[in-house]
Amino acid sequence: MATTGKAMILAAGLGTRLQPFTFTKPKALAQIDGITLLEYAIRHLKHYGFNKIIINVHHFADQVIEFLKSKNNFDIYISISDESNKLLNTGGGLKNASYFFDDKKSFLVYNVDILTDINLRTFYDTHIKSGALATLAVRNRKTSRYFLFDQNNCLCGWKNMDTNEIKIQSRVYTKLRPLAFSGIQAINPKLFDIMSKYDGAFSITDLYIQICSSYKIIAFNHDKSFWMDLGTVEHLNQANELLSKFNFLLLHD
Repeated sequence: MATTGKAMILAAGLGTRLQPFTFTKPKALAQIDGITLLEYAIRHLKHYGFNKIIINVHHFADQVIEFLKSKNNFDIYISISDESNKLLNTGGGLKNASYFFDDKKSFLVYNVDILTDINLRTFYDTHIKSGALATLAVRNRKTSRYFLFDQNNCLCGWKNMDTNEIKIQSRVYTKLRPLAFSGIQAINPKLFDIMSKYDGAFSITDLYIQICSSYKIIAFNHDKSFWMDLGTVEHLNQANELLSKFNFLLLHD
């Protein structure tokens, strides 16, 4: 497919839910049916034309870098955003890599610990046509934390089901729909101007909730796509069992 733009893979997390594997390795190098999570993410992005990728690293960063070298960077342009000295969370990590997105075009951000066959071109094109600051891939599934959207699919708040904590913008007067974030987002680089007042480590989720009353942040529902969270040992084992029998996902050349 023709090149559509750039992307960032968030791979710097400690992967505490994947212990004991992550006692000695980064979660990005956990495997499903012999293929690392990082390779699945790169192949998926590459298939849809995202051939310039930056990956943030922290936990066992050298292993990620060596893995990429061993694969010749999958024959695309891959850069590293090194957070070895300090883990910057999702927002700080993205801001730290802002130099990579100097072409002023929207780009994707992709969590390394998911597995999905979502059509990234459709997702990206929907974001561009909407004029949104950010578009969040979401679906109806059970989780502990939800984004809350209005009838126009615009982000209005957030809810933690475990603590019953709710953050909603005061201007909202309509019933909100809870949808679970799928770990993929499309972002207009104008977000970096907003980020300029933030320093160090911070959550991009918290930032979205703070600014959603002033900026258009929308949902992209992909309930018809395959999707799995791979952040736990249990889910990784489930994915291994699934793909060992039906190895049809994301193995694009």
